Amino acid sequence: MSQPRVAPLPAPRVLTRPVPMELLGPDVAVRIDTTVGYTSRDPHALSIAFHLLGDDSVVWRLDRETVVTGSLAPVGEGEVHLWPDADGGLLLRLGPAGHRVVIRCDVETLTRVVRDTFVLVPPGTEERHIDWGPFFASLGL
Repeated sequence: MSQPRVAPLPAPRVLTRPVPMELLGPDVAVRIDTTVGYTSRDPHALSIAFHLLGDDSVVWRLDRETVVTGSLAPVGEGEVHLWPDADGGLLLRLGPAGHRVVIRCDVETLTRVVRDTFVLVPPGTEERHIDWGPFFASLGL
């Protein structure tokens, strides 16, 4: 059986930006260094790497449209919820019940990164950037 014809992929486009964020505790906010990343090979998602103590980072993946929506109004389900705060920030609640954290970042900084991803891969063109070859191969096509 032959593989379905797939248009050639555009060259990969990658974006990384440091974005300072704060872990909000009951009585204190702790600054966390983070890197927000994007690759056109996974065109719907942003990755946020939280650089914690030690060499390992904790990485969360967020839908870029959800970030835009969350900057304007509460959005989310499951382990990811976003909403604007009154001070020009964006709040992210990440994790399952009992293990959640709330992170605050500057809404303008994060939405600027998202706007930059829309320049790299405009909305509606995401599927042209996904390499479907491994998926078809796993199906034996």
